[in-house]
Order: sequence, then structure tokens, then C-alpha cells
Amino acid sequence: MRLALLLALAAACGAPQPPKAPQPEVKARVVVEISALAEWKALAPLLPPGLASHDGPYGAWLVHRVGDEDVVFFHGGYTKSSAAGATQWAIDRFHPELIVNLGTCGGFGGERKPNDIVLVDETIIYDIYERMSDADEAIDDFRVKLDAARWPAHLRDRVIVGPIVSGDRDLHPGDLAKLRDKYRATVGDWESGSIAWVASRNRVRVVILRGVTDTVDGDGSVTDGNPGAWERAAAGVMKTLLALFADALPHLR
Repeated sequence: MRLALLLALAAACGAPQPPKAPQPEVKARVVVEISALAEWKALAPLLPPGLASHDGPYGAWLVHRVGDEDVVFFHGGYTKSSAAGATQWAIDRFHPELIVNLGTCGGFGGERKPNDIVLVDETIIYDIYERMSDADEAIDDFRVKLDAARWPAHLRDRVIVGPIVSGDRDLHPGDLAKLRDKYRATVGDWESGSIAWVASRNRVRVVILRGVTDTVDGDGSVTDGNPGAWERAAAGVMKTLLALFADALPHLR
């Protein structure tokens, strides 16, 4: 009985598998990376129906024409690990000149409010804890300066320029004073630091636009234990970001 079962399993494993559908060869000047699943889902009602979606190693991707240009949109996934891997995959797969990251963030320090759009000029991965030597040296190794001066001048009043802190965690009330005082940050997310670092190592220009969904203070945030509140806010932010990206694209050279 056991031998018959092993033979059956071996036959099943050796059975020919249907070939995967071939994916189109695409090269794009600009690719747009969307990290969190709720952010990606929020795009669906904003894009034309019937766009062909393809499977990537980190999530789906598709081609959407924005103005006069075909742009690849891809789902990179949340956390620094997924963001780093997806960014490298997109660079190798589509050979872009520019990566644009559209997504959400939390605001803190009393300066940000919901629906503020932040054009990131520096990314800091702050959750690196080094006990053998100086943690600040390790954090500095992954800091990336971004050229916000190339943002279209006529759209400057629609964004707030500043740094963002990234960590594999939601913003914690106990960290806020340090993040504000040490890094001049007023917003935080999970992925921007990895996206910017990988892009910089490949010498690919990156623009990061993050919209504030909620603010965090000493008592936490309205989204704590309430993912639905964040998802609803994310849908509004993504609509704003997609419209802003469409206006900026012809000038992002």
C-alpha cells in the first residue's frame, strides 16, 4: 500500500505541468511602485477597466497609459524586504529611468495633517539596532538624499518637501520625539527607505510621494486596531496621488 502511494506521488510530481502564459516584453521609462495591498487595491477603480494584469514575484503589474506615455504600475508589497526585492526586480525587468513610489504614511510632531502630500527629499531607515558598535553609522549607511529640486515648479504648492523615516513597524508614540528631533522627520512609513536605497545603488532616479492617512501622538492613532479606517483613508490618498502623478509626469525628466 505504501509503495503504491509513493509511486502515485512520484507520477504526479513528474507529470507535465501546463506552461505559464508568456508575459510581454516591456521596457518603460517610468515605473510606479505601490507597496501595501490596500494601496494597490485602491488603484483598481481609478484605472480604465480591462487592463491586462500580469503576475510578478512580488505582486501583479500592468501597463497604464498616462497622458502620452505607457507607464508600468506594479505591486511591490509591504515591509523593507519586499520593497527592496521588488524594486530590484522592476529595475532588472523594465529598465526604467525613473521609479515613482506612490503610497501612504503616518504624520507626527504636530506639523502634518491627513491628506498632506509629502515629496520626500531624504529617506532614513531608523530601526537598525547595533550593539557591537555605533548604530548611527549603520543608519547613515542607508540614508539616501533625493533631488526634490527637479519636481515641477508649478506643482510645488501641492506638496510638502521633507524627510521620511522607514521601519518595519507602525509609528510608536514613544519614538516620535527622537524621530522628529534627530532626523527632522514629520512622517513615517514602512518601505520608502528600501526603495530609495536600492534605486540609488542601481543609479536609477526615484521620486517618492506619500500621502498622510493619519497622525500619531502620545495616545497613538485613530487607525490603531482599526485597519478599516486606514484603508478608507488610503483610498482617498491614492486618488489624490494618481492625479498628481499624471500632472507631473510630462515634466519628470
